[in-house]
Amino acid sequence: MSGERYVVGVDFGTLSGRAVLVRVSDGAEVGAVTYEYPHGVIDRKLPTDNSNKNDRAGGGGSGGAGGGDGDGRELPPDWALQVPSDYIGVLKHAIPELITATKIDPADVIGIGTDFTASTDIPVLADGTPLCELPEYGNRPHAYAKLWKHHAAQPHADRINALARDRGEPWLGRYGGLISSEWEFAKGLQLLEEDPEAYHRMDRFAEAADWIIWQLTGNYVRNACTAGYKGIYQDGRYPDRDFLTTLNPDFGDFAGTKLKGTIASLGDKAGTLTERAARWTGLEPGIAVATGNVDAHVTAPAAQAVGPGQLLAIMGTSTCHVMSAPTLAEVPGMCGVVDGGIVAGLYGYEAGQSGVGDIFAWFADNFVPPNYHHDAERIGLTLHDHLTALAAAQPVGGHGLVALDWESGNRSVLVDHALSGVIVGMTLATRPEEVYRALIEATAFGTRKIVETFTASGIDVTEFVAAGGLLRNEFLMQVYADVLRMPVATCASEQAPALGSAIHAAVAAGAYPDVKTAGAAMGGRGDRVYQPDPAAADVYDRLYAEYETLHDYFGRAGKNGGENSGNDAMHRLNALRREALS
Repeated sequence: MSGERYVVGVDFGTLSGRAVLVRVSDGAEVGAVTYEYPHGVIDRKLPTDNSNKNDRAGGGGSGGAGGGDGDGRELPPDWALQVPSDYIGVLKHAIPELITATKIDPADVIGIGTDFTASTDIPVLADGTPLCELPEYGNRPHAYAKLWKHHAAQPHADRINALARDRGEPWLGRYGGLISSEWEFAKGLQLLEEDPEAYHRMDRFAEAADWIIWQLTGNYVRNACTAGYKGIYQDGRYPDRDFLTTLNPDFGDFAGTKLKGTIASLGDKAGTLTERAARWTGLEPGIAVATGNVDAHVTAPAAQAVGPGQLLAIMGTSTCHVMSAPTLAEVPGMCGVVDGGIVAGLYGYEAGQSGVGDIFAWFADNFVPPNYHHDAERIGLTLHDHLTALAAAQPVGGHGLVALDWESGNRSVLVDHALSGVIVGMTLATRPEEVYRALIEATAFGTRKIVETFTASGIDVTEFVAAGGLLRNEFLMQVYADVLRMPVATCASEQAPALGSAIHAAVAAGAYPDVKTAGAAMGGRGDRVYQPDPAAADVYDRLYAEYETLHDYFGRAGKNGGENSGNDAMHRLNALRREALS
């Protein structure tokens, strides 16, 4: 045992889990290991093997279920599932490799913290066993974990929103007037109505953020972050039974039974590492395990962005925007406001964009001709870097394009995943790099819409801080600074969510009194701050005006000003697609 103490932070992302070993005294990241999920995102067909045979999850107290392999059946549109045993694989592989690679004595590790994408929900038995691991449920899509970007519950979200508006439910304003298809209640209602047998068989509809803590400690402890932002838990209660029964008579007990569990604050100790989890990870049993958290919110102390007015954008496949404020306000189209949702003593606000990096990847994977691939390989660049370099060489506005960033729907401020992408202005002379640039600009415009909505609601954004994998694209970051007309500061860590989880682990282990103090000691900012270019910003103002026109025309049809206030074509096309593929 050495004089230094360490904590482990694990970030469970969309495609992989990342574990970092962090020194408690100053937040230095000693090492990091990534484990790719073997099953990835299941969005086309069920796997024929739904578990790593040696990594079957089992429950908090069970030794694991028998086989429940899928049959490869096709999935309907807008589904996104995962296999829970992939998460256990992160514990069994990434953490032991991390300890081995860093040559740290496990006795020097005092705690572990985790974060997850949200809302990612797993139907489980009373002991935590996922339904998909039961032999009779392996071929049933609703038995799997529903990933955050599972948008097939949009019709159920629409019904929840309509009923809440009709009844004047007080909690609806806390979510900007709309709840999302990505959240617990919409996904739970979809499960009930499309596979009632599976719904009644499950004992809990567990957030993955809480389920992984269950696996580590044997304790089922719900975290205040996912409960508040994704589970409609406000002022100590869920929507009442009468509301839920009106949606569906069998849904009345959803909150009371399927979501039942102690709710703990962020930075609390959920329990200690069990003997079984210690064997998985190579860590010592009995060390502190922090309450679960959401990947975006846990990043705030890592980026030292926990003060009022500091908006943090975690930019990756999607972008989540979080900030804290001393006052409570209703912000249209936000993902929620929760007392202590980021740090104690302040209201935590959340907004987001469902597609950012995913949009760039979609375009590069599907619409770039072979000669661009060959040129990128010849000059030693990735295709994305090649497209970025070509895009950066263009003058602002030179492509004559404007796009809507809705290829994965709109999370904020419209909260409508039936919306879809648009590119306006293409001609026979339009080149791939020009479209690529327009898509980058569209995501920046989407962020500006969020920032302006916060400000118009009395929640001033005084500082913009960015974290996440897209920080490596310097051109993209400069576009954001120009579009926002604000400096864009950066988080120092390349593994900011995992570092944030490690910071919470240090608090849970008693090394720091609270998350703010721990973040001040262990978090950090990068050296680079992107300053806006006034000339570029002037042109972007004009492009943003066109974006706003399209945003409201396609996104607010029938919502403001009556039936003729826009065009509902996207919803009609979405309905036609669902009908054709059903």
